[in-house]
Amino acid sequence: MPTTPPLPLLKRVPPGVWVGVLWGYGTLFAIRGYFRLPFMPTFVVPPTPAEWVLVVVGSVLALAGCVVLRRCQLAGIGLLVVGTYAVTLGLGGLTVGLVHYAAIDIAVGWIAASAGRRRSLIALALALAVLPVHEFTRIGLGRPLLLAHDTGRGDWQSWSMLALTGVVAWLVGNSVRQSRAYAERLTASAATQAVTVERLRIAREMHDTVAHSIGIIALQAGAAARVTTTQPEAAREAMRAVEREGRETLAGLRRMLVVLRAADTTHLPAGLGDVDRLAATTTAAGVRVDVRRHGEPRQLPPDIDLSAFRIIQESVTNVVRHAATHACRVTLDYRDDELALEVTDDGRGHGIAVDTGFGLAGMRERVALLQGEFTAAPRPEGGFRVAVRLPVPAPVSVSAAVVGR
Repeated sequence: MPTTPPLPLLKRVPPGVWVGVLWGYGTLFAIRGYFRLPFMPTFVVPPTPAEWVLVVVGSVLALAGCVVLRRCQLAGIGLLVVGTYAVTLGLGGLTVGLVHYAAIDIAVGWIAASAGRRRSLIALALALAVLPVHEFTRIGLGRPLLLAHDTGRGDWQSWSMLALTGVVAWLVGNSVRQSRAYAERLTASAATQAVTVERLRIAREMHDTVAHSIGIIALQAGAAARVTTTQPEAAREAMRAVEREGRETLAGLRRMLVVLRAADTTHLPAGLGDVDRLAATTTAAGVRVDVRRHGEPRQLPPDIDLSAFRIIQESVTNVVRHAATHACRVTLDYRDDELALEVTDDGRGHGIAVDTGFGLAGMRERVALLQGEFTAAPRPEGGFRVAVRLPVPAPVSVSAAVVGR
């Protein structure tokens, strides 16, 4: 059972499909009168064979533009405009049909919503240019600009309405793009603020821990200094206490930096040993998680172990919420001096989550605290990829120090 609702229909269907369906309907509507269908108007003078060829070629070009519209926006709308021009000329239309131009408007609006302003303005210019170019072509061919029964409304006046619809489509798309950019800036600002708040929490906790530990160390060191000559054994015991407290403080600081990043501190400590359980739970929820391990799995320092698991957990959660896919892959690579992990999917999401301190910004902060490398970006072949490299310190062997020798 899916854990998230499906994407809206407008987002599930590529824009080229909407444009192609509407454009194809416009073409069928325009040629309906040449086939003597029942209850349909019949045009007296059908197109010549050459004009039919022009209609077929124009249809192929326009539909090809719909196919490439998503990958190559300007090439797509260019082919769509040229194909529309050819079909309109072949059918002898006084101007571009309203349905055909509505399809062009959809393409212009989508480009304005998803591309930069310069590219969207070029698309708008192409859409507007087809109207006067068609008029000049008719003039050059000696064709009339008025219907036989039309006494006052010529084609030069009628296409201005179509031009206005193109401008409105661009304005709507540009407004959507600006709203989306504003929302992204707000999200980035919230993420920055969350990181700042988290760092302040870490600073306060570190201050309390360090102040307490240093106070104990100072007391023990002072006691050892006072009894060094009179009670050597007591002095040695005090210095051993100083050593223990120092080591525990360093270990506690490292653990604290991880625990403060945990999304739910009421749970038992987690680690990479829980990845399979996470995969099974997520798979049961509707998104299959394929876990792959390379190298020899080994016991890692607690902070690295917990941080790696939390990064995988958050990445898988983002896949479930935003990728609109049914599978993802988790790869763990145990190397000699580092741990490399990767979470990839083939969905249509962008890895964008409302950041509460534990999203992409939180993962990036975890990795920075451990002096690792973090990347998160869409994949060229589709989907999203989160990749992390965490340095793993070599085991430290503690030898007994010989003092006073």
